[in-house]
Amino acid sequence: MATKEELQVQADAEIEAKKPLNKSVNGVVSELSDADYAQAKVDLGNAKWDEQQFGYIAARQEAYASIPDQLDQQYWDAVNGTTTWKDAVAKVKSDNPKPE
Repeated sequence: MATKEELQVQADAEIEAKKPLNKSVNGVVSELSDADYAQAKVDLGNAKWDEQQFGYIAARQEAYASIPDQLDQQYWDAVNGTTTWKDAVAKVKSDNPKPE
């Protein structure tokens, strides 16, 4: 897992590699100012940090079955003595681990 500083270095390099970047204000296209570039680097660094720290949440939400489907799995597990629901939840968690 990368530190926030390491991710910021990556973000800085990515922005530098994409230069020149333009913006459009009131239909006028111009290159980003030094302040705009600095803010873009900070924003990208923060986005990378957030994705590393919290990206697993969205990934898990997308991977889980719907609540009605999970309830159905739980019902049939209880009826059949199986662990389908627990196994599915464990797989989602192992595929999308929470950062330490």
